[in-house]
Amino acid sequence: MDYPLLNTFWTIMWVFLWVLWFMLLFRIIGDIFRDDSMNGWGKAGWCVFVVILPFLGCFVYLIARGKGMGQRELQRARMNEREFQEYIRAAATTTGGGSTGHADQLAKLADLRNRGDITEAEYARAKEKVLAD
Repeated sequence: MDYPLLNTFWTIMWVFLWVLWFMLLFRIIGDIFRDDSMNGWGKAGWCVFVVILPFLGCFVYLIARGKGMGQRELQRARMNEREFQEYIRAAATTTGGGSTGHADQLAKLADLRNRGDITEAEYARAKEKVLAD
């Protein structure tokens, strides 16, 4: 018990800040590599700047390109949602008519739900749509 409570608090705070710093660093490096508008030299330059001078590099990157980080993340999320919806529509479309077509569609929907690709609510909506046809 040679470690006072205040020192424990400071140690926990520094560990928390260290983890936070690495999260920020990985987020910035991920944004650099995911940005399609930046050419290879720009990506290499930012990576060298962020790795060689991490504090200055991260802060300059956030100042220079911080607003675009959120916009690119939102654009990626919208694109992923759109692709997911197209996948669901493609999986739910009918390839044939009659009850066998409905049975196949319901089996595909059940498989998607069981794999966790669609939620229970999405499954119920798609099932109602199939049964309404």
